Amino acid sequence: MIKDIILQYKKEKELLLAQNYIPRQKLSFAQRFLPTKLIKVITGPRRAGKSVFSLLLLKETNFAYLNFDDENLLRIENSDEIIKGIFAVYPDPKFILFDEIQNLKGWEVFVNKLQRRGYNLILTGSNARLLSKELATVLTGRHIPIEIFPFDFSEFLRAKGLMPKRDERDLPEVKGKILNCLDIYLKNGGFPEVAVNNLDARTYLDTLFDAVLFKDVVKRYKVKYAQKIYDLALYLITNFAAEFSFTRLKNILNFASVNTLQNYLQYLTEAYLIFPLNRFSFKTKEQIKTPKKIYLVDNGFIRAKSFQFSPNFGRLMENLVFAELLKRGYKVNETLFYYKTRNQKEVDFILKEGMKIKTLIQIFYEGENLATEKRETKALIEASEELKCNDLLVITWDKSGEEEIKRKRVKFIPLYKWLMG
Repeated sequence: MIKDIILQYKKEKELLLAQNYIPRQKLSFAQRFLPTKLIKVITGPRRAGKSVFSLLLLKETNFAYLNFDDENLLRIENSDEIIKGIFAVYPDPKFILFDEIQNLKGWEVFVNKLQRRGYNLILTGSNARLLSKELATVLTGRHIPIEIFPFDFSEFLRAKGLMPKRDERDLPEVKGKILNCLDIYLKNGGFPEVAVNNLDARTYLDTLFDAVLFKDVVKRYKVKYAQKIYDLALYLITNFAAEFSFTRLKNILNFASVNTLQNYLQYLTEAYLIFPLNRFSFKTKEQIKTPKKIYLVDNGFIRAKSFQFSPNFGRLMENLVFAELLKRGYKVNETLFYYKTRNQKEVDFILKEGMKIKTLIQIFYEGENLATEKRETKALIEASEELKCNDLLVITWDKSGEEEIKRKRVKFIPLYKWLMG
């Protein structure tokens, strides 16, 4: 039985490898670690392209492939049977790829045993705990984490057949095409199947979100009140890029306790759906006490699930910048925060490097009025003085240049240029 299952996955692997894919930005990073015996752990949201990334990473090698989303595999109680089946089908695999490994009960022990025997392993999983408690406990210092998110804007442009050279981007016809793609990306997000196959984003992502919520959250964590966590998710999506407190959320959604609400939010975060962002303070206690802001892993979920009748382009831009910062490797509540000055003026994002504040970022959509622009830049200047940071950036829709405000240099850069690097 196990040999038949593995033969089916061998055939699936061959079919997948025969297709063409958009190259991912992190491939060159991951390839550096391929020859090492470190376990390559590829995590991220479901349908973000982890499996394809792994296949592209291993394309020129001899590797075995199994997907633990298969209920038949999960019924096999003796993990040695899986190993026996792999070597019956692949006599001498140089690598073994286990997809969605978190579904296998006791996967940590299984993987640890294989690693000790000298096998070169690549794992994928759709749960952030793979990067924290479970891996840290069992595979201390013997793995390299690689997070894969939906397409960034450059990957999205490639999917649309548009990737102009740097010196062509300001040509009117090219810039017009880029801005048209950006408008689509802002609303529909970057999930590969939406971008490549031109699927109806709202329908596809509505179904995907519900599937992740019930399979990776409700089922995995045995959530007793499924409707409660669904209501929480919908409320947070509708109120993305806005502050919240646990007590206020508890009262609005009629939760029995703050503790339950916090647990549910943690589950949503571990499933790569929703991210609570702390307000920065040099005091950890203050970070815990102050309100947080909510962001989504992909803008497409906002359009698919939120109760909004018209798009708020400023907030969509803000969420898009947040998602891009994740893709660039910034860690939520470690190197990425938001900030409020002593006068309660808000700065959208601050980037931390070591003990220093590296950059302050404000998002401004030119459809808003001049008074809004002045308010946003005033907040930047105040925060700059309080945090001793002079790298001040305003990300706009189409405005570029520099301005000197109160002896501080403020850079303005269009969103598409910032996204394209």
